[in-house]
Amino acid sequence: MIRIKPGVRRGAGRRPLRRVLALGLPAAWGAMAVSYKLACPLAQQNGLGARVVTSAVFLAVGTGLILHVRHALLRELKEARRVAGVAQSALLRPLPPRIAGLNVAAAQVSADSGAAIGGDLYEAIATEHGVRVVMGDVRGHGLAAVSTAAALLGSFREAVHDEPELGSLLRRLERALARHLRERARGEHPSAGAEPDNPVAEEFVTVLLLEIGPDSEMHFLNCGHPWPHLLGEGRAKPVVRADPLPPLGPFPLPPELDLQHCGRLRPGETLLLHTDGVEDARDGRGRFFPLGEVLARYVRDTSVAVPQAVLGSVFTALLRHTAGTPADDMALLALRNDRCLQRATGARRTARPATAHPQPTTHL
Repeated sequence: MIRIKPGVRRGAGRRPLRRVLALGLPAAWGAMAVSYKLACPLAQQNGLGARVVTSAVFLAVGTGLILHVRHALLRELKEARRVAGVAQSALLRPLPPRIAGLNVAAAQVSADSGAAIGGDLYEAIATEHGVRVVMGDVRGHGLAAVSTAAALLGSFREAVHDEPELGSLLRRLERALARHLRERARGEHPSAGAEPDNPVAEEFVTVLLLEIGPDSEMHFLNCGHPWPHLLGEGRAKPVVRADPLPPLGPFPLPPELDLQHCGRLRPGETLLLHTDGVEDARDGRGRFFPLGEVLARYVRDTSVAVPQAVLGSVFTALLRHTAGTPADDMALLALRNDRCLQRATGARRTARPATAHPQPTTHL
């Protein structure tokens, strides 16, 4: 038999007290005003002094009521933000700093004020097939984009371990998106009246799938997403220049998927994935953000491209370029290959700049 000890739920005993205070304080203020008006002799007089005192009493009562309501609203807002923060962390959860020997860093900025996430999505998971990464961008932003991103991330996290090929993983994401859009259309369909235009007919998502195998071989599948940049040997360049597939949503995937094999991510090299909100960001004169120039300047001034530092440098330049007010959601994800560097450091007991603070290697 399970026994529930009293006092296990800390907040349970405080809720009745809060409700009493929420109702009792305004009632007390109101009772004080009514009692003054009916029982105080000064309130019955018509002289200037009596009117000043009466006005002061009612002003104090009104001010007290306003302050009480404001305090209650701020408390509810704080609680709502806390709950939203927990939900947002569960959706776009922080990535671990190391995944199977890769140094990883990710960050994003939402275009909606007060929102921690938007229509951008990313995830990186170590599987028996290698480290698999998804980066995507849902059309638009706001709650509708967040729900679509949640559907795709849920499908990716479930299928990433089951599907042996990136192509089959991409088709799972396509089916998940189609199912989500159908459910949204049913939810927005009225119970009576004429059938409206499909509000989700033009929804689409750009998706980039990356697989870094145990031998550091890189494979990509790209549906309308910007290609990543490769940072190494003092230069930064797009890892692929081929035309991507169409975004998911408007058109079905072709029978044959164009899987891009891009060689190995060599030790010390960094791969930077980003959404199109980064390159499409404009300044006050309408100029696009020069991501390639910023990355080239960074690798010229830095001997080792540390993922956390790369993200900090790019976001600093982005916020300066947009004057701190981005018009679209933006996300960045950087991965650096530290696998061979770690083995060399452990075997020779030497310290390299890229492994000044070595950590235990995580094996697949």
